[in-house]
Amino acid sequence: MGNVIALVGEPPRKIATNEFKYEAVQPRNMAVDAYRGLVMLLMMGEVLEFARVARSFPGNPIWQFLSFNQSHVEWVGMSLHDTIQPGFTFLAGVSLPYSLRRRRQKGESFRHMLLHTMWRSLVLIALGIFLRSTDSPITYFTFEDTLTQIGLGYTFGFLLAFVKPRWQWTAIGAILFGYWLAWALYPAPGPNFNWAAVGVPPDWHQHLLTGFAAHWNKNSNFGQAFDLWFLNLFPRTSPFVYNDGGYLTLSFIPTLGTLLLGVVAGRWFIEMAPAIPLRRFLIAAAALIAGGLLLHFTGICPIVKRVWTPAWTLFSGGVCFLFLSAFCWLVDIKLQRKVVFPLVVVGMNSIAAYVMAELGRGFVESSFRIHLGMRVLNCLGTALEPTVLGALTLAAYWLVLYWMFGKKLFIKI
Repeated sequence: MGNVIALVGEPPRKIATNEFKYEAVQPRNMAVDAYRGLVMLLMMGEVLEFARVARSFPGNPIWQFLSFNQSHVEWVGMSLHDTIQPGFTFLAGVSLPYSLRRRRQKGESFRHMLLHTMWRSLVLIALGIFLRSTDSPITYFTFEDTLTQIGLGYTFGFLLAFVKPRWQWTAIGAILFGYWLAWALYPAPGPNFNWAAVGVPPDWHQHLLTGFAAHWNKNSNFGQAFDLWFLNLFPRTSPFVYNDGGYLTLSFIPTLGTLLLGVVAGRWFIEMAPAIPLRRFLIAAAALIAGGLLLHFTGICPIVKRVWTPAWTLFSGGVCFLFLSAFCWLVDIKLQRKVVFPLVVVGMNSIAAYVMAELGRGFVESSFRIHLGMRVLNCLGTALEPTVLGALTLAAYWLVLYWMFGKKLFIKI
């Protein structure tokens, strides 16, 4: 008999060590695990390098489509790749009600749960900083990546998971409105603003917003002003001036809104069990997407992922509800569990998958180059070599995660 470590959901039961089935860690929400697996697979799938291959096939609509959806949009809008961080954050929120219920059943005190949550937040922040520092001569203090953003808001999400539903919705509204107001009151860049000084190249001006929406332009906003002060409090090889991608520390505030939307979804799962709240999910998706689009097209607030605008929180939150609905329909209504099993293997070890994607690529790719040789990697032509190598690397990642699944090794924080 083997023990199982559960990352999300209810306490696992003991099973025979050779029982390689998802039910090994039941009861769990398989739709949630599958969705998380998709999110992580999209992240790990960066090794396929569709954008690099697309440059070898200019004008090819298939490669252009693949390239677009494996890249972040420059500023306004969304690609499939842009759904990774909101999906990961949303699903962290979905897990919270399950975790709290399990801890209450074990008789843990609120104080003990709060201290554990604060520790988990610190570990997430530290892990994010560590992974971003691997190619730096000193610790690179940055707080805009997925793990640190979740870590900065996770304890607040934990506390708000205890309040009544109407106060959760009130908190979401207050967070987004307060954040919007801070940006709206901060002066927008004027006509003589020096864009080159904040890393905006001349050919990027097509992405600059005008009118009231100019308050959310790249590296000329409230969040940038905060980072000029905050990030320079830490030791650096050179003073912080701007983030090349326009990403910001303060994005963790509206990201907390995304986390709370996940908390709502997790609460609905528990409240309506064993029924699946598919209708609620679809209504929430429609309302959130419509709300985000309304703010965007009225010019009140643009949909920009890189600075996590309130409109982005609503729009991407609606997309997360759509993805969750699709997996619930596939897993719980159509009972296509075998179809999603490869995703479940990844989704049940999301932290391991995240670290593997961040640290393992160089070693795995160099191993394939050494032991297979470029003749094998160029079997489909030199232009497709990056994708062939990427596919082999992705397969290696999955096999490691499958081995961990079979050994019931599930990493948690």
